[in-house]
Amino acid sequence: QVQVVESGGGLVQAGGSLRLSCAASGTILSIEVMGWYRQAPGKQRELVATITSGGTPNYADSVKGRFTISRDNAKKTVYLQMNSLKPEETAVYYCNVRTVVVTVFYWGQGTQVTVSS
Repeated sequence: QVQVVESGGGLVQAGGSLRLSCAASGTILSIEVMGWYRQAPGKQRELVATITSGGTPNYADSVKGRFTISRDNAKKTVYLQMNSLKPEETAVYYCNVRTVVVTVFYWGQGTQVTVSS
């Protein structure tokens, strides 16, 4: 009933940029937080950035200053602008959508980001 779909991943050279999008659709409770997580091979899934319904962003220290998260509440869409990408940031990037009920949240299927050296 609820779908979370990411797009925008791909292959870029080190130093390049990508813009990821994630759209939630279907019958969904009011969204409180939308965010991006990533999982590289052999690593734990880690938080990249989140943004609240009020527009307050939060970033992992490793991406601060290079990545920008934004959202369009009317479209139930969150974006992640990634600049100056590094090879070690190659990972599957997942969108997470959390509703006003803390136990109700959704994951997208992920989008592959590959940064070549």
